[in-house]
Amino acid sequence: MVSAVAQNTKPIEFEHLFDGTFSPQTVQNVRWMNDGQFYSATSNNRVIKYDIIDGTETVLFDGSEYSLSNGESPFPVQGYQFSADESKLLLKTEVEQIWRRSTRENYYVYDIETGTLTKLTASNEKQQYAELSPQGDKAAFVRNNNLFWVDLNTGEEVQITNDGEFNKIINGAADWVYEEEFGFAKAWFWSPDGDRIAFYRFNEERVKVFFMTDWGSLYPDQVRFKYPKAGEQNSLVTIHVYDLNNGETKTMDIGEETDQYIPRINWTRDNDLLAIRRMNRLQNKQDLLFANVETGETDLILTEESDTWLDVHDDLYFLENGVQFITTSDRDGYNHIYLYGMDGELVRQVTSGEWDVTNFVGHDDRNYRLYYVSAESSPLERNLYSVRVDGRRKSMLTNGEGWHNINMSRDFKYFIDTYSDHNKPPRISLHRQDGREIRLLESNDTLANRLNEYSYLEKEFITVEVNGTTLNAYMIKPVNFDSTQSYPVLMYVYGGPGSQTVTKSFESGIRPMWHQYLANQGYIVVSVDNRGTGARGRDFKKQTYKILGQYETEDQIAVANYLSDLPYVDENRIGIWGWSYGGYMSSLSLAEGSDVFTTAIAVAPVTDWRFYDTIYTERFMQTPQMNPEGYNNGSPLEKAGQIEGNYLLIHGTGDDNVHFQNTVEMIDAMVEEDVDFETMIYPNRNHGIYGGNTSRHLYRLMSDFILEHL
Repeated sequence: MVSAVAQNTKPIEFEHLFDGTFSPQTVQNVRWMNDGQFYSATSNNRVIKYDIIDGTETVLFDGSEYSLSNGESPFPVQGYQFSADESKLLLKTEVEQIWRRSTRENYYVYDIETGTLTKLTASNEKQQYAELSPQGDKAAFVRNNNLFWVDLNTGEEVQITNDGEFNKIINGAADWVYEEEFGFAKAWFWSPDGDRIAFYRFNEERVKVFFMTDWGSLYPDQVRFKYPKAGEQNSLVTIHVYDLNNGETKTMDIGEETDQYIPRINWTRDNDLLAIRRMNRLQNKQDLLFANVETGETDLILTEESDTWLDVHDDLYFLENGVQFITTSDRDGYNHIYLYGMDGELVRQVTSGEWDVTNFVGHDDRNYRLYYVSAESSPLERNLYSVRVDGRRKSMLTNGEGWHNINMSRDFKYFIDTYSDHNKPPRISLHRQDGREIRLLESNDTLANRLNEYSYLEKEFITVEVNGTTLNAYMIKPVNFDSTQSYPVLMYVYGGPGSQTVTKSFESGIRPMWHQYLANQGYIVVSVDNRGTGARGRDFKKQTYKILGQYETEDQIAVANYLSDLPYVDENRIGIWGWSYGGYMSSLSLAEGSDVFTTAIAVAPVTDWRFYDTIYTERFMQTPQMNPEGYNNGSPLEKAGQIEGNYLLIHGTGDDNVHFQNTVEMIDAMVEEDVDFETMIYPNRNHGIYGGNTSRHLYRLMSDFILEHL
């Protein structure tokens, strides 16, 4: 048990943020194999097969025995996938990062039986998103915005599209805003039989160009890319299916409206039937279409509408029976699982209750049981459950108050449970489908003992009544806390729609360890999940619709006022900090609540939603043209003159997500209003502001600012 009173323990020092002292051991890159008794993972440029019952290891590929085509050795394994029969590996190497999810790399095919390693393509140009066909005899990939496939037996390469062009046409890969906000970069998919490829085509020509300066040379370059800001034009998106047998490409009918989104496409179990999800621009109406890929004709199967917005998810599963599918919806006020016929008729609501299903794991077609993770125990916790598809015989399969991350085998016979609590590092264990533990994979006992040696301070979970609503929060009290003393408080906020910072899960990254460091320096650290955050149902999350920043800021200020009344809090020393949406929130909180907040740090903040992208912003705010009052009322830029106190503004100039423009305009507004502030700019750093010595410099800067001003 970690002691909250940390006498006679070693202090947590600043360097502990970066040296791995408190980093847990993990079981990395687990991929279940066809036989659920085995999984694979990578280690030291090797792909290893593990027997989950006894832990026996079999090395399938050893990079030290092979070299790249240029002679470089050892072969660096940066990703891999199996062919369907697991006789071949597609190995990814020489990876270049583009944006958050997009990369460019080289691929090699490794035959496990013969030990031969072959470069996927003879081209010297790197590829993107290569994937083996279901039969393993072909692979497809994107290169220079065009889609290709290659016959692995002959090496013949076939170009599927020819019109790809930078900043104009993209085939088989997502544009910037789809990648960032719909969460996918690879935008093409093999059909079940492996003889067709469904793919997205993005026409970006009408999207305006944003540019960033690439500093570091005598005459700096520009990075130019298409970025649609709120209210501006998006790419024109079309869906196509290519037939490998005849070389023909069919365009799917997604309607006459072009100002819309296609957030997902999925093959059904029918090789001739493609599922297409279509959303209107405001994202409050979603249609499920079934496309006949022979003709391109589509049928409208299901429509869902909302008074606010609809979340995009991957919860669409087609049953083996060929006549039903499973999906999720918050239509009854909480996110639950529903069973439909392929004609769109509702069969039944499978789960129900005043709690959210947070992850649909899958459906075992042999036993008619589905598996899901939910917040039924508490919004602060996650547990794995199973239930029959008829809604009966529900069973909780995980035990222990806290947070369970689940990785289930494809045949649903086993699952790996990564379990932690707020003061317990992850315990990773293997279980049968009924929850019985088979063996322990990683205990992290060494880290647990180390936590006891140091002044690692336990979170205390509290609730605060604010504006007629109960909010969840945690508090980390200082080392050797004395309730008769008075302490400064630093609040940490994110607060964006559907997010959570207050959970019973173990945290040990740089940010949470910085909070531990500050608590060791005598600060109380507090975080609260304001209105609009997740795992508490539809109405709690979606009440911020069209008024982002308003309820959330009211809640942060109200909690700060609550804290100021506590006998052990110094009411004159309350600060707030956050990153991204949290930086937006900390800026608003200081502007609106300078009577209670004396200090704020904003890292990479949005300062006006007009500067942010279409998909995210309009989902919650509609367009600036439709909702100018909401944009103005939720804009730190409009409230720059209200900022009083100690304000530190931090941004990277290479931030492709929340543009440096946000900080430039905020600086200009504060200068005009004669507001005092401090700022730090990190050249060429992206939204994460890291690389080289950057993280250490950033957190030292913030530490010094807090220690001096709060």
